[in-house]
Amino acid sequence: MRRSGAALILAAIAATGCGNSSDNRSAGEKGTADKPFAGQSITLVTGSHPWVDAIRPLLPQFEAKTGMSVSVQSFFEDQLTQKLTVQFTSRSETPDVFMYRPLQEGKLFFRNGWLEPLDDFVKQTTDYDYEDFTAQSIGSSIVDGRLTGIPIIIEQAILYYRKDLLQKAGIPVPQTIEQLAEAASRLHDPDNGVYGFVARGGRSPLVTQVSSYLYSEGGDFTLGNKATINTPAAIKAFTMYGTLLRDYGPSDVINMSWPQASAYFAEGKAALYTDANSIYKMTMDPDYPDVAGNVGFATFPAGAKGSRPYNITSWGLAINPKSAHKEAAWTFIEWATSKEITMLIQQKGIPGPRSSVWNQEEGTAGFPAELVKVFKKSVNGGVDHDRPTTINVTEARETVGEIVQKVITGETNIQETADQANAALQAILDKEAE
Repeated sequence: MRRSGAALILAAIAATGCGNSSDNRSAGEKGTADKPFAGQSITLVTGSHPWVDAIRPLLPQFEAKTGMSVSVQSFFEDQLTQKLTVQFTSRSETPDVFMYRPLQEGKLFFRNGWLEPLDDFVKQTTDYDYEDFTAQSIGSSIVDGRLTGIPIIIEQAILYYRKDLLQKAGIPVPQTIEQLAEAASRLHDPDNGVYGFVARGGRSPLVTQVSSYLYSEGGDFTLGNKATINTPAAIKAFTMYGTLLRDYGPSDVINMSWPQASAYFAEGKAALYTDANSIYKMTMDPDYPDVAGNVGFATFPAGAKGSRPYNITSWGLAINPKSAHKEAAWTFIEWATSKEITMLIQQKGIPGPRSSVWNQEEGTAGFPAELVKVFKKSVNGGVDHDRPTTINVTEARETVGEIVQKVITGETNIQETADQANAALQAILDKEAE
């Protein structure tokens, strides 16, 4: 068993749910019963994210209770991946704990031996209540049947809409993808500066967002080890998404990721927008109060198989297998993802993965009331991935994105393109299976 003094430590730091350490300490490091990690220091490497801004002010209470110190280093997303890759390739013992994107890097990192399996850790303390995490958030964090990290931020695809524009046109909130297309057509008024629809159109960025259209039509990127991006369901979904952007979106949409698309909507230049609910603050720009006061939120529109949005872990916390302080690292993760801390962070408007927090009024106080209803409808359903689950995610996304961009640029029959892309994706899958 990894922790022999669990009861003692839980008594000492019950408020945080932290655990004991059997790590090797250097000379001069002396843990005590009330501060079991006194003298130890762990390094936490993070992305630049509001979650980090929310956890920083809470670190002193953790350090005071455990005796350990936490050194935080933050990087932008691409820099973070590069930093971690360099560290892990060199077999460095640091960082001890790090943020990662399970669906972007999880499979690659795990297959390279860069993620410590956490299956045993989560079972050691009943107060941690691992079962409280939503099934989809855990599903996003599983690779080859092993738990590779603990979810900290979740997101689902939803529909953003302009209440005033729909009301003026007498259009109900779209409940289906077909109704979404009809509403976009009726609200499309570029001569007056309002496009019917906007979303991510960049080749790689669009893939995560078209996924919900794909799932709702009954498709997926893969089925087992078989690529399935040329099926009738896939063709229908890709064509619909591309057509919405081509016919009712701005001319430069093909270059847009979420910052550009959300800004377009926030500035009142688009009537409808599908994207992640986690970026809702970006759609309510205080510099445009007339727009911000009319932003509506709705569940993702249904396709032939109903409403099946992605419901994923966008960021998680993981442990470096080479860390010399795994117990201390886990103790930090256990605290940072506890019910208490998840509640405090979620009150800052950052959506967390614990069901119990969503079921408490104080856990939803940081969000608009209408968005809370959408969160609750989406948080326990949907699909636990938003891109092909491969090792080479970047290449796979480029392959899928090419199909949709053909539609955006005017191609009406994408079957041949989809067949070629499917063969390319299958080659990626086959290579990874070798």
